[in-house]
Amino acid sequence: MQNDSEEVAMKEARRRERQAGIALSLYKWLENSDNVIGLCGWLLIGLSLLFTLLTLPISIWMCIKIVKEYERAIIFRLGRILRGGAKGPGLFFIVPCTDSFINVDMRTITFDIPPQEVLTKDSVTVSVDGVVYYRVQNATLAVANITNADAATRLLAQTTLRNVLGTKNLAEILSDREEIAHSMQSTLDDATDDWGIKVERVEIKDVKLPLQLQRAMAAEAEASREARAKVIAAEGEMKASRALKEASLVISESPSGLQLRYLQTLNTIAAEKNSTIIFPLPLEMMQAFVKH
Repeated sequence: MQNDSEEVAMKEARRRERQAGIALSLYKWLENSDNVIGLCGWLLIGLSLLFTLLTLPISIWMCIKIVKEYERAIIFRLGRILRGGAKGPGLFFIVPCTDSFINVDMRTITFDIPPQEVLTKDSVTVSVDGVVYYRVQNATLAVANITNADAATRLLAQTTLRNVLGTKNLAEILSDREEIAHSMQSTLDDATDDWGIKVERVEIKDVKLPLQLQRAMAAEAEASREARAKVIAAEGEMKASRALKEASLVISESPSGLQLRYLQTLNTIAAEKNSTIIFPLPLEMMQAFVKH
């Protein structure tokens, strides 16, 4: 367990270093973006500001934008991401005609992995589906580095599920779901770091076996239960025979004990079947008839 925690901590540290490097390079690029706009760009921005001032107070409604608590806005000025990264939550201003923005939802998103036909390591075909929980951790990377982060994460989850299950036996898939889910989460989290995505949780929902395999496993389980039942019944008969043997030895030591046993049996029969009348005969009387 300690080795697993150390490995997770090392992976998290490497992931943070990689994200910090990407963010630093992006920040340096954003610092130089204002210088790359050029004279024409600054002229367009100036004309846009002049137009905004001339059309006040109507133009103010085009400049003021609001993003919700769970959203961030990525502002593009003349096609380049504005310095400072994502804006929000709350109120911010843009320059009409030259600025545009994209809202990014920062809440946790869930999606189902469609059932995947997987060939296991021991050549058994199973259908497995699951669910993935993820959120956007860096809105700037999610917009600048990938076209559609949601669709890419969904496709990557499907291929990761096939790849991970392809290295497992059927028994491991049925018993080690938590380990498989943890392995998928680590793989997805490492792959989506450059997209600004944080995979929070992965769960395996259902494992569907072929009908013939289900029947074979049911027959095997039934045979195993019947074998255990026969063993338990044999052990019970053996213990009962030993108890009867010990009881016969005790009764043989006292002749009157056998008579008491007769009376006890008669009492039991009379309580269950009142219409039945039994007259016990002493064994000595039967021995007298045998001698004659």
